Amino acid sequence: MGLAFRRATSSMQRYFAEAMATFALVFAGTGAIVVNDLTQGAVSHVGVALTFGLVVAAMIYSVGDISGAHLNPAVTVGFWLARRLPTSELVPYITSQISGALLASVLVRLIFGAHPTLGATLPAGSSGQSFVLEVVLTLLLMFTILSVATGAKEKGITAGLAVGAVVGLEALFAGPISGASMNPARSLAPAVMSGNLQHLWLYLAAPVVGAGAAVLACRCSRGSDCCAARVTV
Repeated sequence: MGLAFRRATSSMQRYFAEAMATFALVFAGTGAIVVNDLTQGAVSHVGVALTFGLVVAAMIYSVGDISGAHLNPAVTVGFWLARRLPTSELVPYITSQISGALLASVLVRLIFGAHPTLGATLPAGSSGQSFVLEVVLTLLLMFTILSVATGAKEKGITAGLAVGAVVGLEALFAGPISGASMNPARSLAPAVMSGNLQHLWLYLAAPVVGAGAAVLACRCSRGSDCCAARVTV
């Protein structure tokens, strides 16, 4: 979910890595939500938040040097706005992420078909409240990603820990209100598979707005060097 660096790989390897990593994120994260519901809270809210944070960290360490481990269309758009991703890769990356997420939700449905939401993100309060919350959550996540995806830190221990920790932290305090999605692919897949589409627009739009705001915040705090082209394809 957030490295700009990639070692020399083919396009298909990068796209498969994004699909695989996003599959892991959605399967583990939404699976934890479903299991928690079906077992009357055995996983717990803290356990669900940790699941999301840990799987993100694991996927960064697994495919960060292949695809950058975006795992998230909003993050991909953020990197594109920051000039760290070529325009030619924008749609293939997002398509790969959505494909991986949909496959994960199909599998969750096959395993837990009776569950009404399959882990879809739904606002607990008003749509406006959750929209603002998702924008701010994604802004903080993308700002962290842009900050740690710089130079040697991309392949070290910093990136996975920092990004995974932010995801887990935001899920801990904001999950009960907005679902703490921060990721259009993570929200789209279970919503489509469960038919819970009424609030989907919120989770598609808000993370993209937040990612764009993070690019501006990075430029304000780090200068134009924050968004210099650094990607090798």
